[in-house]
Amino acid sequence: MTKSAVIQCEDISKRFVDGELETQVLHDINLTINAGDQIAIVGSSGSGKSTLLHLLGGLDTPTNGTVHIQGQDISALSVAAASKMRNKTLGFVYQFHHLLPELDAVENVALPLVIGGTKPKTALAQAAVLLEKVGLDHRLTHKPSELSGGERQRTAIARALITQPACLLADEPTGNLDHHTAEQVFDLMLELNANLDTALVIVTHDTTLANRMDKVLTLRDGKFQ
Repeated sequence: MTKSAVIQCEDISKRFVDGELETQVLHDINLTINAGDQIAIVGSSGSGKSTLLHLLGGLDTPTNGTVHIQGQDISALSVAAASKMRNKTLGFVYQFHHLLPELDAVENVALPLVIGGTKPKTALAQAAVLLEKVGLDHRLTHKPSELSGGERQRTAIARALITQPACLLADEPTGNLDHHTAEQVFDLMLELNANLDTALVIVTHDTTLANRMDKVLTLRDGKFQ
């Protein structure tokens, strides 16, 4: 295990079985993600990009092979231990923000800290600081329905970063945004990657954004090309 590796997967494959139908999505993938890495994963629809991201984040288990997160085989952990590791070590951002509609922006961002055992008052204070960093200090008490698409996505990114994760996994994080807002959100992610040394792994169809990353990996037929 590489000392600086945040995530390391070895010979992982994934197949789905539905009755007599068996679909092999990923074939013998090897990938090491180190602190501070910038990696874009690109490929056509159905190439296995999102499936791979779920495996890297311990949200699903491979059919074969192993995924280590900070040196631990995620599949060997209990459900509770795996959840605790994900909450502490990883941040997730999706195309759809998945903010809780009944909570305002600062409460949404504070939630992972509260779940992790931080006192609510402390969590809210830290969330307010992070929202200020993403330019939303004037939106702390606004509900998701009162925010623009770009503001909701910036709030989601702040929520993903509140635990200071070792790696941020993003699935089409700008896919729902107009070009200008997408550029702003992407710039923010790169800035936080640089300032916090957080590894950044992005699944995207946008080749322009992908090419701004240090490394671009192309998935085709379940394999890296």
